[in-house]
This record gives sequence, C-alpha cells and structure tokens, in this order.
Amino acid sequence: MLRLASYNVENLFERAKILNRNEWIDPGSGTDRRDAARQLLDDFAKFNALLAKEVYSDTDKVEIVALLEALGLGTSDESQFVILRRNRRSLVKRTGGEITVIADGRDDWIGWLELKTEALNEKATQNTARIIGKLRADIMVVVEAEHRPSLLRFNQQVIAPVAGWSFDHIALIDGNDERGIDVGVLTREPHALDFVRTHVDDTIDGKRVFSRDCPEFHFALGDSRRLVILANHLKSKGYGFPAENDATRKRQATRIREIYQGLRTAGNEFVAILGDLNDSPGRDPLSPLLGEGSDLRDVSEVAGFDNAGRPGTFGNCTASDKIDYILMSPALFALAHGGGIDRSGVWGGTNGTLFPHIPEITKATEAASDHAAIFVDLDL
Repeated sequence: MLRLASYNVENLFERAKILNRNEWIDPGSGTDRRDAARQLLDDFAKFNALLAKEVYSDTDKVEIVALLEALGLGTSDESQFVILRRNRRSLVKRTGGEITVIADGRDDWIGWLELKTEALNEKATQNTARIIGKLRADIMVVVEAEHRPSLLRFNQQVIAPVAGWSFDHIALIDGNDERGIDVGVLTREPHALDFVRTHVDDTIDGKRVFSRDCPEFHFALGDSRRLVILANHLKSKGYGFPAENDATRKRQATRIREIYQGLRTAGNEFVAILGDLNDSPGRDPLSPLLGEGSDLRDVSEVAGFDNAGRPGTFGNCTASDKIDYILMSPALFALAHGGGIDRSGVWGGTNGTLFPHIPEITKATEAASDHAAIFVDLDL
C-alpha cells in the first residue's frame, strides 16, 4: 500500500510579513486591513514588473515614484513590509522630500524589491509536524514551502523528534512566486524519485502560466510501472481582481490538463494531480480538470473516503472552502481506497470549537495551517 497526501504547510520557518494574518488587524481600532494587504501585494507585483523594463519611460518613472510612496518607501529603502535592495548604483535619489528616478532602465542599476519576512510561531511549526506524523504518508506534496533547505531542516529538526520518523527524499524547484511559496514533494523509502520535469517557464502569449510551477515528479514502481504526480498551487482568489484571477486559474488548469493528457498519451496510466487549486468544484476556472471531457476522478469519490462530516479543506471547511485536491487518472483511481481529510491541525471557527483539533493547539496562532491535509491509500 502507498499513502499519497497533499498538505498546504503555509511556510515552515519564515513567511512574508504581509501574509501574517496578525498584521491585517489595526491594533488601535481592530479594523480588518486585508484589502490594504491585497493592494500592497498588487503594488509589489506592478513595481517589480516596471523594474524589469529595459528602458524606463517618463510615464514609467512617474509610476515608479507613485508606487514607492504607496509601498511606504517615500523616505527610505525599507518600510514595514518591503525592502528596496540596491547592489550597484541606484534607482532613485531622495532630496528635500522629493523622489527622482535616476536610472533610465534595467541595465543602469542592480537591485530588486523584496518582501520582508518574519519567523513563524514555533508551536505552529511543531504542530505542522504532528499532523504530518499522524498522516504517515509515503509520498506527500507540500504547498507553500519556502525552499528545499527549509524542508530539509524541517524534516531533520522538527518532524524527526516530534513524529519519531522522517522522510528519506525531498525535492523542490524554485517557482515563479517572489514571496517564496513553492511546491515540493517529500517521500519515504522505497519511493525514491526517478526524475523531475519542471514547467516553471511554460508560457501563453509570452506570459508565464504558473504562479508557482507545475512540476512532474516521476516515480518508478519497480515493476515497469510509473507513478507521475503533478504538484500545484494555483492563483489565489485573495489578491487582484476576481475576474482576472479566475481567468488566470482557468489558464493554469487548462495547461495542467494538457500536461496530464500528454503524460497519458505517452503511456503513463498512473497520474495524480495534487495541491491547492484555490477554487471549489463546479466553478468555471477548474472546468478543464473537473468538467465535461475530463476523465480525472476526485479523491472524495473513493469508496471509504472520510471527510469527517465536512467537504471543505480550508478555514471553516464549508463546501465553498474545498480548494485542496487529489485528482487521479482512471487506472490510479481503480487502485484507491479509503483516505480522508485531516483537519485536526486547523483552528476552526472563532473559538476553535467548530471541529476537533489536536490538544497542542490552544489558540489560533498555534494552528498547524489554515488548510486541512488530504490523503488517499493506493494498492501500489
């Protein structure tokens, strides 16, 4: 038997400060500032897109100044949430309260804008390891991991002492998200990776398709059969305009479907798509994967699958909060049995009483993740 799982671990040691929900509350008024956080991330993306231009037009320079001020960088290269890094020469000069763009293009200076990070709650990190220890997955896709070194540290320094065992192999390729939220895979013997194929540079109309990546993890099963896993984290609903976000997710889902069909045509019978697809079943953005014409089967259809009374995987786990998936090719689905949703690492509701969680979680900030883990057992 092989246990396959997917878990959005929401970074393990550090994450961008702007993604910390505690930073969304104005301490003086208790006002929810998520709209401001979304706007800052939009401005961050626009600023980096401008910086990449070969030539900065007069219009670009006006927008650069406006974005610097919007990002809190009017008087300094560092604000509450972002830092303007400069390695050689300068982008701007600040004199008498005014900002002037002195670089005429990308080649005139070396630097970048980055999001400030902060350490996560140590108890939350340990609780993430406790949930992983409960799962005892043989192959686990992780979403929102910072990079491979962080997964190595987490495996050796947290999972091993907390769970009493650890993974044998870890793979992660840096993706397109500048915030350091990537997708990777952790495996236990005898399930060693054969090879990885990245789709980080796949483009449509000259633009990269994936917000992170859609890596193919290929496993040789020892009897001439092969298991291929596509790990994903699609564009979120939370930042930008809803219609644009939906369109982006649909492009991503369409490309995933193409990759999946290519694998099937090449003779791969056992293919699974795992991860955070950031949308619920029945909505148009996921129709290439879940709609008419697709032969992919959702893990929730497996006999004996236990959703513990709720269909969702995020937040309060309502039906509209079903955003984490394990989708399987027909041949792989035929070998699946059992499985379920483990939401014991999620706080659940305002007071954490909406559903049971592990006793080590005593307040919301100690939750292992806002996402439940999802898993299935396969006769492989």
